[in-house]
Amino acid sequence: MDNGASSYHRFLKGDESAFDEILDLYREGLIFFINRYVHDLDTAEDLAEDTFLELLIHPRRYNFKNSLKTYLYTIGRNKAVNYIKRAGKYQTEDMHELQTRESDETSLPEVQLLRREDYRALDRAIEQLQPDYRAAIHLVYFEELSYESAARVMKKSKKQIENLVYRAKKALKATLGKEGFEL
Repeated sequence: MDNGASSYHRFLKGDESAFDEILDLYREGLIFFINRYVHDLDTAEDLAEDTFLELLIHPRRYNFKNSLKTYLYTIGRNKAVNYIKRAGKYQTEDMHELQTRESDETSLPEVQLLRREDYRALDRAIEQLQPDYRAAIHLVYFEELSYESAARVMKKSKKQIENLVYRAKKALKATLGKEGFEL
């Protein structure tokens, strides 16, 4: 049983502090994952909160067959997809905020600035991927889920996840190669 599942088991037995452990383990990663879908950090935080509320409101739905992380990310993905459907389109980032952030970064040392530019280029390239590619890459590489767990989150087979990751990496390599990055 993973740490999250054991904490949740303790929570179900009445240990209120165990739910705080679950929040500490998964909150930030879940927000980051949801943000890949909705492109708005405030909305991602709200949807992550709704995900944890789902766990509180329906405590017996989790069956301990999969990891708690997989279960939470599945709920989070569903909430993000439903949000996008309701919103009808992706949210756009405020241009003033982008300009302010970019001007703040110019005061950083050159090495940090170059590193941030590399990360930003990777993030831009990931954002250009198809949604399924983006989600598969995020789950496997950023959240370090196995292909099996990522498949359960995305409601796909393991082979489909392997194909999505392969194609996403190929697309990222092509995109970053066009931008002058040597891979």
